[in-house]
Amino acid sequence: MSLPKTMKAVVIAGKGGPEVLQLQDMPLPQPAPGEVLIKVAAAGVNRPDVLQRQGSYPPPKGHSELPGLEVSGVIAGLGDGVQRFSQGDEVLALLSGGGYAEYAVAPELCCIKKAEALSFVEAAAIPETFFTVWHNVFERGGLKSGEKFLVHGGTSGIGVTAIQLAKAFGAYVLTTVGSDEKCEAARALGADVAINYRTQDFAKVIKTETDGHGVDVILDIVGGDYIEKNIRSLAEDGRLVSIGFQNGSTATIDFMRVMLKRLTITGSTLRIRSNEFKGHIARAIEEKVLPLIVAGKIKVPIDGTFPLDRAGEAHARMESSSHIGKIVLTVA
Repeated sequence: MSLPKTMKAVVIAGKGGPEVLQLQDMPLPQPAPGEVLIKVAAAGVNRPDVLQRQGSYPPPKGHSELPGLEVSGVIAGLGDGVQRFSQGDEVLALLSGGGYAEYAVAPELCCIKKAEALSFVEAAAIPETFFTVWHNVFERGGLKSGEKFLVHGGTSGIGVTAIQLAKAFGAYVLTTVGSDEKCEAARALGADVAINYRTQDFAKVIKTETDGHGVDVILDIVGGDYIEKNIRSLAEDGRLVSIGFQNGSTATIDFMRVMLKRLTITGSTLRIRSNEFKGHIARAIEEKVLPLIVAGKIKVPIDGTFPLDRAGEAHARMESSSHIGKIVLTVA
C-alpha cells in the first residue's frame, strides 16, 4: 500500500470552544514496535475529547496531542514485532490520542478485528465506551446476574453501553436521564427503570423501586452532589464506581454510612493505563461482548455522524447533551 507523507488531522489550536478544532496538514505518524498504522474510516467522539479541548484532560506524556480515543479503519502499516494483524485487515482500536485524523497509530494489543456485520461507523463507536464499561462495571464493580445496577446519563455513549451490557448479563437496570424522551430511549435499550432527574429525585425513586434495599452497583459519570445520593442509594455491600465528574469531583459524605453498609467506593481512568492492561480488556471484549453485538443482542446506537472537517459541530452536539448514543466523525 502506497502511503502519503502527510495527512489531514484535527488539531486543538488553543484551549477553548468547539471553534478551536481546526483541520490542518500533519506528517504521517509512524508505527513504533508493536504498533499498527490505521487508515482511519471513522473516529468516535467522547466527553474526554471535549475536556482535552478545554484544557483539563491532557494526553499522557509521549502520546499524540491530537484528540480522538477510538477509531475504525484498515491497517496500512506494521511496526516491528506485530503478529496479530496484517496489512489490509479491518480493525477497531482504542487509542491514547490521535484519532481525529486520516491516519492513526494504535498498539496492536488494543486492536480488535472488525466483524463484517459491523459498519465502520458502528465499529468506531465501540472501543472507548465498551472498554470503559466492561472494566468498571464488571471487573471493578463486580456486577453479577440478578443484581440491581444504576448508571447515570443513560443516553450518553457510556450510558447506552452500560444499560445494554448490564441487561445482557442478567442485571436489573435503572438509569437517570434528562428528559421524558430520553426515558423512552433508555427503556427501549433495556432499562427497567428510567428516571428523569429534572423532575424526580433519583435517590427517592430508587428507594421506592427497590423496597428500600438500594442498588448493588452504581456507575457514576456525574459526581458532585450525586456522590452523597449514590451512597444513600446503595444496598449493603454495594459498590460505587466513579468514572467522571461533570458536576465536580468533591463532595461531603458520611463515612459512617459507608462503614455500616460495608460499601466499596472505587473509580478509574483508562487512558493512562498500560497497553498490556488495555489489551486484557480488548480480549474480554472480543470473547464476551463482540459476539453479542454481531448477533444483534447489543446495539451500537449512533446519534449522528459528522465529516472530519466539522469536528467542532460534533463537539457542540455533545456539549448540548441532547444526543442519544454515540457521535462519530467520518473520514473520506
